[in-house]
Amino acid sequence: MVSIVNPARIAAYAKSRLARTKTDKADAARIAHFCQTQCPLPWTPPPAEVRELHERVRRVEMLQEMAQQEVNRLHSGLYSAAVRASTEATLTFLRQEIAKMQRLVQEQVERSAELQHKQRLLCSIPGIGRWTAARVLAESDQVRTSVSARQLAAYAGLTPRERTSGTSVRHQARLAKTGNSRLRRALYLPAIVAMRHNPAVRALAERLRARGKRPMVIVGVIVGAAMRKLLHLIYGVLKSGKPFDPALAMGT
Repeated sequence: MVSIVNPARIAAYAKSRLARTKTDKADAARIAHFCQTQCPLPWTPPPAEVRELHERVRRVEMLQEMAQQEVNRLHSGLYSAAVRASTEATLTFLRQEIAKMQRLVQEQVERSAELQHKQRLLCSIPGIGRWTAARVLAESDQVRTSVSARQLAAYAGLTPRERTSGTSVRHQARLAKTGNSRLRRALYLPAIVAMRHNPAVRALAERLRARGKRPMVIVGVIVGAAMRKLLHLIYGVLKSGKPFDPALAMGT
């Protein structure tokens, strides 16, 4: 049996046992003890078409990061004409590669009847397009194994982290951000679009605005809540196999 466990869990477990030494032998013993006492869930590898989609999407994201680096160089005020020309040529190449890989991502989705069906389900949610759907599906192994929408939100680091104690310690709740950062980033811009065009997410945003907190604080709270709501809707359509229903999402 194989299990995949967040290393932070094992590190925290070692601290709870007051571990003082850090050697390969000691680490192996602690991992074995963790598995024996905590019984982590067995891992089932995703289908081959999902692994292929995962790698293609990751490649697009890496190319986008490289392209943004070149854009930043251009905006930094390059003095050398030769360096500027080289940077622009590299940026043109990267953009061509991004477009090419995004086509390959969509081809991979269309090659699988199941992925194609799931993409249509996700695109039924206002705010989510084909590229966002592909990014979610590439990270969808946890969707397949999560037992609840809340667990999936925790996996993406979209659950609130609260720090209060008595009446003296009352920190503003923030996103935990302990989880899959790629899935979290994939939902940022779609959540902003959904706050305008998705009735369920828009209603949530309006309720939070009505609380009247400080402007910059409420903006962060609203976007985080919208991302979490969007992920809950994603979980719902994928688990039910039914497209987005505004009446059901609004609880009517």
